[in-house]
Amino acid sequence: MDATAVLQYLTDHPHFFEEHASLLGEVKLSSPLTGRAVSLQERQMEVMRDKYKALELRMAELSRHAKENETIAGRFHSWTQALLQVREDGAMPRVLADSLKSSFHVPQATLRLWGAKPDYAEQWFTAGASDDARIFANSLMAPYCGANNDFEAVRWLEDAGHVQSTVIIPLRKPGSGAPAGKAATFGLLILGSPDSERFTSLMATDFLVHIGETASIALAPLLA
Repeated sequence: MDATAVLQYLTDHPHFFEEHASLLGEVKLSSPLTGRAVSLQERQMEVMRDKYKALELRMAELSRHAKENETIAGRFHSWTQALLQVREDGAMPRVLADSLKSSFHVPQATLRLWGAKPDYAEQWFTAGASDDARIFANSLMAPYCGANNDFEAVRWLEDAGHVQSTVIIPLRKPGSGAPAGKAATFGLLILGSPDSERFTSLMATDFLVHIGETASIALAPLLA
């Protein structure tokens, strides 16, 4: 009999070791942990301990992710509360950017809008967005998160020269009926950090998408 046949036999006869219990102590296996010969029962316990250890590590990882998400959700809640307290549309861009910095502990944040009402033509948040920046915004299907590759949008930050990593979030007109990520853009929201590891391409962008959607709705009243 080959090994496959033995395996199939034991699978088909699950009571084999109950009927031949003495074999459990007689069969000796080499332990990968100690290198010594152990009984089948001892080896089974080692395997079970390894499985439990792997499960414990997985549970610890899930718990860590849950705590991180809980922290981010709390910061998101704090940010949206700040937006809800704004009473004048013209004050929204400044409150939105500043509350992002304070709620999420981001060193720098700013935004630019185009297509705003004439009343805001001379405001800081409508100045300096070139056609290339607008084309770039429309090309973003999701928020950009990673290294600062000398983006024009990053130059809108106050201390752009020290920005090593950045988040660039497209602002899209809410209620346009277009699929998510394809609605026309009316601006960009930019976050920056001197820490190259603060924003990386390996980071999940779920919360960044929510930030973009919330910011788009909050800023929509400024549009013409």
